[in-house]
Amino acid sequence: MSESKLRIGITQGDPNGIGWEVILKTFADPRMTELCTPVIYGSPAAAAYYRNTVEGLEEPVFQSVGSAREARRGRVNLVPCGETSAIEPGVGSAEAGRAAVEALRRAVADLREQQIDALVTAPFDKETVHSAEFPHTGHTEFLAAELGGEPLMMMCSEVLRVGLATIHIPVAQVSASLTKDRIMCCLDWLRASLKQDFGIVEPRIAVLALNPHAGDGGLLGREEEEVIRPAIVEAFERGVLAFGPFAADGLFASGGYARYDAVLAMYHDQGLAPFKTLSPDGVNFTAGLGRVRTSPDHGVAYDIAGRDKADPQSMRNAIYAALDIVENRRRWAAMSADPLQHFERDRGRDVSAKDLPEMREGRHD
Repeated sequence: MSESKLRIGITQGDPNGIGWEVILKTFADPRMTELCTPVIYGSPAAAAYYRNTVEGLEEPVFQSVGSAREARRGRVNLVPCGETSAIEPGVGSAEAGRAAVEALRRAVADLREQQIDALVTAPFDKETVHSAEFPHTGHTEFLAAELGGEPLMMMCSEVLRVGLATIHIPVAQVSASLTKDRIMCCLDWLRASLKQDFGIVEPRIAVLALNPHAGDGGLLGREEEEVIRPAIVEAFERGVLAFGPFAADGLFASGGYARYDAVLAMYHDQGLAPFKTLSPDGVNFTAGLGRVRTSPDHGVAYDIAGRDKADPQSMRNAIYAALDIVENRRRWAAMSADPLQHFERDRGRDVSAKDLPEMREGRHD
């Protein structure tokens, strides 16, 4: 990691969910401010409320700042925003949804202006945030609209990475949404992210089938033969190491996923159900954006909000992942700008233009 601490923005999420509890528990460990300069976007009143719900909490001391530009190293910085008239743990409300969106918009504005190096979002409730002013079905869709790029939802852990060909749509619409071009684009985006964000030289990607038993040769559906397999073949011919389509149950039950750097699932629950089973403290990463965004892989958990039962490990992992991805992108950008320099340096020798062989009459001397 670089000597200057990266500024990591963290949104409060739904103030009636477990967002504040996992944030407070995460930064109760003073070592976190040795890794980064946190900038939390949220309500001071909500923070104070949840402090009193966590037994034996080593309270982080918040440094109130007007913007991320004023953030101080070694402190847990707080940009006040997203207030509500009352804190009601476990209660979904339009007011809590509005507060979550307000904090998110404030953080994304700073992310766009590069006042923070990455964004980690605590969960909000998709139903309560939805409105005429916020018509998006989730963080991913909102970030795509605000930041541009080609977003790909990817779940990450030490044991598994899963990308999604479709995200927040009804299951009844999945088949119609899967086209050959869509799958090929997702494979391109997934490959690019694995290279620049995770440092994998040439990733191997397993592609899941849509239908049971991978369609059984068309008996259980034609999507594999008419859409998914042709997309895999063409992507492979273009240099993407894509394999499949694999029946999802067989690939995960047999442990076959471990032979690949990532898995491309066709729809949300097909990928997230096995991921969360195998990686209970995983991270949600929005690949394909010009900025880095991660989040814990859990939701608002209204059923345990305010009861000191929330585990902060996924929030910690989301922060660790954001730090790693920012640094990996910087290394990738530097290497792409001067690949020969980095190739020789990796071999233990630096090189400059004066070291290169002269070109004489079309040959190297």
